[in-house]
Amino acid sequence: MCGIVGIVGRPDAAPVILDSLKRLEYRGYDSAGIATLVNGQIERRRAPGKLSILGKVLAETPLSGSTGIGHTRWATHGVPNETNAHPHASDRVAVVHNGIIENFRELRQELEEKGHKFVTETDTEVSVHLITEYLNQGMEPTKAASTAIKRLKGAFALGIIFKDHEGLMVGARSGPPLAVGFGNKEMYLGSDAFALAPLTNKVAYLEDGDWAVIHPDGVKIYDAKDRPANREVQTTSVSASLVDKGSHRHFMAKEIFEQPEVIGHTLNTVINPVTQTVTLPKTSFDFANLPKLTMVACGTASYATLVAKYWFERIARMTVEIDVASEFRYREVPMPRGGLALFVSQSGETADTLAALRYCREQGQHIASIVNVASSTMARESEVIFPTHAGPELGVASTKAFTCQLAVLAALSIAAGRARGCISRDAEIRLTRTLMEVPRHIVTLLGQEQVYVALAQELAKARDVLYLGRGLSYPIAMEGALKLKEISYIHAEGYAAGELKHGPIALIDESVPVVVIAPYDGLFEKTISNMQEVMARKGKVILISDKRGLELAGDKVWARIEVPEVDPFAAPLLYSVPVQLLAYHTAVVKGTDVDQPRNLAKSVTVE
Repeated sequence: MCGIVGIVGRPDAAPVILDSLKRLEYRGYDSAGIATLVNGQIERRRAPGKLSILGKVLAETPLSGSTGIGHTRWATHGVPNETNAHPHASDRVAVVHNGIIENFRELRQELEEKGHKFVTETDTEVSVHLITEYLNQGMEPTKAASTAIKRLKGAFALGIIFKDHEGLMVGARSGPPLAVGFGNKEMYLGSDAFALAPLTNKVAYLEDGDWAVIHPDGVKIYDAKDRPANREVQTTSVSASLVDKGSHRHFMAKEIFEQPEVIGHTLNTVINPVTQTVTLPKTSFDFANLPKLTMVACGTASYATLVAKYWFERIARMTVEIDVASEFRYREVPMPRGGLALFVSQSGETADTLAALRYCREQGQHIASIVNVASSTMARESEVIFPTHAGPELGVASTKAFTCQLAVLAALSIAAGRARGCISRDAEIRLTRTLMEVPRHIVTLLGQEQVYVALAQELAKARDVLYLGRGLSYPIAMEGALKLKEISYIHAEGYAAGELKHGPIALIDESVPVVVIAPYDGLFEKTISNMQEVMARKGKVILISDKRGLELAGDKVWARIEVPEVDPFAAPLLYSVPVQLLAYHTAVVKGTDVDQPRNLAKSVTVE
């Protein structure tokens, strides 16, 4: 959500800022803007909608200047229009802001009583007027900014420039990520290293409470108590070339097709293919002695934890609790000391999940995380991280990050099973071998893309779609429904197939497609029985199964998708791909914005 880019010391900064903002589009946004210092004066260009619109504005009325800030905004307070677009500015200061300032109402009232006139509906504008107030009182820019920052409550990242102070920028972080980039006589500020990739590969990440004074020749970073803070300058491996869609129409398609490679890479970090054993980093806990495992996540990642619940309970015989982070944090969950709390997140910056992590730490839990960004806040606050190696995922709807999360969770469940003496060495070999075969099977699936293209023509006509599955297929049914909702805007719901007669069956008629996920496993016959109930009511069944399952299901289903035969243990990874492709091609037929669906953000860094 939202994106920040800042540059000091680079001639003609505005076009470079615009280009960097394009690499932050994956976060989701509905307006954008840039401000620079032109002969010491603050000038802005802003526009609602996509960056292409802002680009046209800049082409018609260019911005000069070597100090500037840019922003892609995802509306929280105030509708997405030019007035509410960032940067916000007074005659003395301009600000870009990611997050939410929770006490903006009280601050606004205080400032209005002092004569400040507000022109937007946003919470961000209070930071502009607050800094301006302190400047008017005679404070130097850095003192005015740091004083104002300390009065703000909430989750926020800020980039600030000042009239008549060329080559000066202040950045601040309280929650959402912010990185400082190092160049040759020029410096950068960005929401992540990916935004700065073509400009520099040397970055320092601000920690919570930090604020930074940035000049072309360097940066001084201070902590929340204004003490100098030395943050490690890291050399990143993020490549700007990863922004390229290659031969694909959308980033989401590219990322779906990257899954064999990234899942294989991820598995190679947790499984020794020679010994066929799970190899994990050294941990402060032992699976054999854990009294309880708690897994917390949001959105698609929460479905990964639901799959993992089945794995850990069956393979490791562990007591497992899962919950979505936005509910977990308010339940005041009693937790046995010494348990393990495992958090799953693509970005590692999800606000609700971070809050849950901190609660669990206070409850004496060991803290581990599965993240795709090893430098994220969640990773830094964990005792141990189990990284996914999906690479940057630019499509808002998660695909490759989800299956990489499943790969890591599957490996962890095997390790736990062995540590607890619940599976034999032979079983470990079988399960690890099964996982290592997944990338090859996904390649086979991806070769059948035309099947989905044809089905999407019909699915796009639907108003409602149901997804059914049992056991390990139940979370995949929910994930499939979420994918369809996210990018095609068709109402869809995922249900445990056994719950069909407890309500959802009332929705079935000839206009409702029903996607049935049914690998040939121990629950196959029960799932097919539920499918027959759907067909008896003229529901249009799309059956996703393997060759044997499709043969046993008969020839009366409306459509069928064949998946390679695998051990049921690995089925969730494989069956995730057909539901992704169904959603993707349906969205393409409907003409929606696949990579940046309306109202959604890639990383939800505020509650």
